[in-house]
Amino acid sequence: MSWKIKNHLQEILAAEEGYSLYPAGIRTRFALCYPNHYNVGMSNLGLHIIYHQINSRTDSAAERFFLPDGNLQKQYEQSNTPLLSLESQNPLYEFAIIGFAVSFELDYFNILSMLSRGKVKLLASERGENDPLVIAGGPCATFNPEPLYLFIDAFIIGEGEETINHFLDVYLSTRRKGESRQKALLCLANIPGVYVPAFYKHDYDESGVLRYIYPDKNVPANILRQWVKNIDDYPAHTVIKSNNTEFNFYLIETARGCGRHCRFCMAGYCFRVPRNRSIESIMQMISNVPAKEKIGLMGAAVSDHPQIDEICRFINERNHPMSVASFRADSVTQLLVDSLAASGQKTLTLAPEAGSVKLRRIINKGIEDAHLYKSIDMGIKAGIQNFRLYIMVGLPEETDEDIEAIIKMAFDLRGYMDKNKARGKLTLSVNPFVPKPFTPFQWMAMADMQKVSAVMKYIRASLKKEKNIEVLTESPKAAYLQGILARGDRKLSQILYEAHMLGGSKAFRRVMKTHKISDSFYLYRERNIDELLPWNILEMGVKNDYFIHELEMAKKQKFTVKCFDGCKRCGVC
Repeated sequence: MSWKIKNHLQEILAAEEGYSLYPAGIRTRFALCYPNHYNVGMSNLGLHIIYHQINSRTDSAAERFFLPDGNLQKQYEQSNTPLLSLESQNPLYEFAIIGFAVSFELDYFNILSMLSRGKVKLLASERGENDPLVIAGGPCATFNPEPLYLFIDAFIIGEGEETINHFLDVYLSTRRKGESRQKALLCLANIPGVYVPAFYKHDYDESGVLRYIYPDKNVPANILRQWVKNIDDYPAHTVIKSNNTEFNFYLIETARGCGRHCRFCMAGYCFRVPRNRSIESIMQMISNVPAKEKIGLMGAAVSDHPQIDEICRFINERNHPMSVASFRADSVTQLLVDSLAASGQKTLTLAPEAGSVKLRRIINKGIEDAHLYKSIDMGIKAGIQNFRLYIMVGLPEETDEDIEAIIKMAFDLRGYMDKNKARGKLTLSVNPFVPKPFTPFQWMAMADMQKVSAVMKYIRASLKKEKNIEVLTESPKAAYLQGILARGDRKLSQILYEAHMLGGSKAFRRVMKTHKISDSFYLYRERNIDELLPWNILEMGVKNDYFIHELEMAKKQKFTVKCFDGCKRCGVC
């Protein structure tokens, strides 16, 4: 074991405030893993929430693990040291439960890397009575766990605050009774919101399409997503302070879920119903923030909170700088923008997603050009000079005219900025559209990668002559690998396993070819609405008929109004 690694971890810990460390042997140890680097994982509010839930009990203790970065990774390799926890520097394989918080599909490769480095058996089927139980939660685990089924013993489906406590109650009870691993898994599989894939068999037809899902007779036929009905019961804020995060904010959640019905957005469906925290609970969390600490307000659309101005005033009165995770151009207020500018924010980010009215109707974005101009006016009035636009290409029904609309929008907004003496940059962040499960677009083909690459190149070339317009684009290869994994089935689990053995993500498509599995099967094939999809074992609460209805609305370019009190349309309420 490397003393350099232990010292490095102890230095990170010494710079933190708020972590928990318990003596060995008193509590059951839970390895809380984020499958990316420390600065990314510590910026994830969900990690803080679950860490707090586990350590608030008297019988369990969470310790954190992260993917080692460059130099640390080399030290692990050179010394053959197993992956160590941050809190006590104990190896991963010694923990009773290993739990991954999974937010991004491309982190699947990091999950296998961390298990390997932690000397934990990769395959769930090979783990015995004395091996850790490996579980996963978070957005990716909720909407489609199947590509990870070979490696994960149990998935937490939905929001975890309550489910993790039910899970630990049952798990610890089976341990006290001396139950076998198999019996423990069976008990866990009967907790609402827990999916144990080993008890569900998948059968495919000759074309590779899923034909049947066979649940064991002793487990539920479907797993219902769990969600917190009253989020005020569970304050959500930074638990462990660290200056080595992506943004160095004290995070506070103002709302959860979104009711805007954007048809491309998995989070809008998998985290419905939209729930605003009460102003009293938000003020209480703000009151506990250390003096002068920068506050980061979290939520799907922070500006949609009905008392956003009151929240901003309360933060301003206490002299905290602030930032927001996201806001809507049609609900942003001048006070919110002024507060961001006063906090030193130099760029205002807007998300029209598309340049044309037609595509915005198809995706049900609800943002109009007038909202963009009004937001820019607010930014200029507050002294902000730079603006960023989030754009997707490869959207359903996209044509050349829609691409030209992006370019025209960029030139028009740039001209408006110049006219109003905003001399900063207009940045376009252009990314390929990736269809996701549990959205109205879950059945649709993804646009051809070569065509999307050409479109992004064309947008860059068309705007290149304007020195104050910057175009940033995501790697098409990464986006299309994400597309395969997002709607993948169990067959991809074996591909992930073999790709890991050959070095990771770069080997993934090569392994697919050796198995004679075509990426076009996952990317470019339009699914029939009657097809059994790999994630159909899960229930988000949204009726399948509603997804179909919204798909038809998209084809007709019709707008769907946001959630409202008394609404019963989608089925969640």
